[in-house]
Amino acid sequence: MSRTSALQVAASPDGPALTPQQKRFNNLIRQIEQARQTLAAWPEAIAAYRHSHAQVVQPLLDELDAADRQRAFALDERLDRPGWTKTERDTLAALVRETVRRLLDGGDADPALKALYDKHSDIDFDTEQQEMALALKNAAEALTGLDLGDDEGIHTEADVFERVQRGFSEQAPDEEAEDFREAQPEPEPETPSARRRRAAQRKREAQAEAQARQATQSLREVFRKLASALHPDRETDPAQRAAKTALMQQANQAYQSGDLLTLLELQLQVEQIDAGHIAQADPQRLKHYNKVLAEQLSEINGECARVESAFRFEFGLEPRFGTDPQRLGKILETQARALRAELEQMALELRMLEDKALAKRWLRHERQRLRDEDFGFGFF
Repeated sequence: MSRTSALQVAASPDGPALTPQQKRFNNLIRQIEQARQTLAAWPEAIAAYRHSHAQVVQPLLDELDAADRQRAFALDERLDRPGWTKTERDTLAALVRETVRRLLDGGDADPALKALYDKHSDIDFDTEQQEMALALKNAAEALTGLDLGDDEGIHTEADVFERVQRGFSEQAPDEEAEDFREAQPEPEPETPSARRRRAAQRKREAQAEAQARQATQSLREVFRKLASALHPDRETDPAQRAAKTALMQQANQAYQSGDLLTLLELQLQVEQIDAGHIAQADPQRLKHYNKVLAEQLSEINGECARVESAFRFEFGLEPRFGTDPQRLGKILETQARALRAELEQMALELRMLEDKALAKRWLRHERQRLRDEDFGFGFF
């Protein structure tokens, strides 16, 4: 039985049922233990995923980039052949630009790709990127109210984002506060019902503050009992002194981080409490315990979310929360399967381009897709 399980309040077969606070206490320590295990599992799971990603997914991504490059030049070569209508030629040119843009946005700086893009565009790639960046700059200024300076030095969207971040960091806090104050409406005369609502709100805030103080006091009392029992200076045996020193360090760390569950587990370890002690705690004290435990659970879940968010950002995965770190292999398999399907589709499209009838049908489909996605390249 784990230390956490030993803290569970058990209902007596011939005694009263557990109270709501006791049930909540059991649920909270069970959820905290699960969240702890999840948080502890993430580093090893991410390391294993990173290794497998390098072995399985990265080669597929490299293969996909190579296939994309082959596709771009194959489309260019097919476009030079006779027999296409003007609409089909425009669609082929748009597909060349789409493919090359994907490669260049992915970091490929090969001049041959830019030359290929420029061949099929009225505006060269660098100029188009700068025009898009300047349009984004104007929109960002209108949206944020920031002055992002003149257009010199802005060539890509990344340049705009850098200026926006710098503008926010340089904006004085007192100016922000003044803008906020100016934006506030003039206060209206307070009605009797508004005064009653305000008084009720103050009462609720005072009660919440009092409960927070009592919860903190409960945490402090648990720590003080532990500190009294574990103080190493009171121990003459060197081995016992070393053991108590280690336990006291754990208690200090738990108290500083508001980790009530660890403090209770340490109390259980040094036999200051047992499950019966928790079961006999008065309802008000248990309520305070539950408040601290709920905050502790929220903090652990928040840390799990931050770790998962960083993991998903590193590997370009869609943002979400609640993934079991032990099941990252499923994510890897799904990602690899999708990349293989994309490679097969790309190979199929290249084969279809060799058959004029199949190619024309495929181009009609691609033309509709480009319209639906509204790339706005102005080729229709």
